[in-house]
Amino acid sequence: MRAQFLACAKGPYCARGAVVIQALPQPGRPDIGVGFTATRKIGNAVVRNRAKRRLREAARLLLPDLGRPGHDYVFIARQGAAERPWPRLLDDVKSALIRLAAEEGARAAGERRAGSSAPAALPASASAPKSTPKPDDRA
Repeated sequence: MRAQFLACAKGPYCARGAVVIQALPQPGRPDIGVGFTATRKIGNAVVRNRAKRRLREAARLLLPDLGRPGHDYVFIARQGAAERPWPRLLDDVKSALIRLAAEEGARAAGERRAGSSAPAALPASASAPKSTPKPDDRA
């Protein structure tokens, strides 16, 4: 379990308000994986558990529509996640999921474009230095 959390930390992420969402593509898997965490910085065990419960409910409501199949998501509670008004917390989660999906789509489109044509070479003058460095006059 911890290995999956650490692997997800290497993927793209989006921070919005009271939540950070990390996403990691898992090719070949049809389902959506999800995990929740809250550090001790945000409060005692009662506060951390409340924040995670709220994030679980937000994920339950929003991931079926906005999550991408074949991805693992980690929801990280930030300071104030336990007290944030419910509509604002839902907006934070929704906007983060939309942003992650858009970045994934742009990344996939970029890979398709890059594979179809060779990158343009720089002209010889672009790689040469503009001027020669001046010698140090301290000697």
